[in-house]
Amino acid sequence: MEKYIVSSGEEIIIRPAKKEDAQQLIDYIQIIAGESDYLTFGPGEFLLTKEEEESFIEKTLKSNNSLFLVAEIDGKIVANLSFTGGVRPRTKQAGEFGVSVLKRYWGLGIGKRLVSYLINWSRQTGVVRKINLKVRADNTRGITLYENLGFKKEGLISREFMIDGIFYDCILMGIEID
Repeated sequence: MEKYIVSSGEEIIIRPAKKEDAQQLIDYIQIIAGESDYLTFGPGEFLLTKEEEESFIEKTLKSNNSLFLVAEIDGKIVANLSFTGGVRPRTKQAGEFGVSVLKRYWGLGIGKRLVSYLINWSRQTGVVRKINLKVRADNTRGITLYENLGFKKEGLISREFMIDGIFYDCILMGIEID
């Protein structure tokens, strides 16, 4: 768990998700789905039940190569990061993450703190040796953040996203953990 104060004067707590967070996470995801087109889902497209979300959290907590973080202010979830490692011996050392922050809290460094937590966790555990992500090619803020944290561009996938009939490419990025 990490605690720090952001420029607004509010205290942020970053911690692993708990089963009890399931409903609040679902509510949070419904909000962020409508706040950004850079996510892999839009409004009404995240359809997990509370029980399914609880199961996902529990599965992540039991895994040594997966991590599910939340950032909260006054007990309210304002951001999250989910990293899932490979399930087979040949891919167990690598995985992919997604991160999101409520729009009200953009620009406060919360996303950077979550990704930094993931990188540090990977170094400490020694299990995850490669962290991957996909980012929309026009998400310059996200790309700059990841590059500043040491991620490298590794490839391009054309037409990975389609929003309102328009195709968007995505950049594959990764960081090696040694």
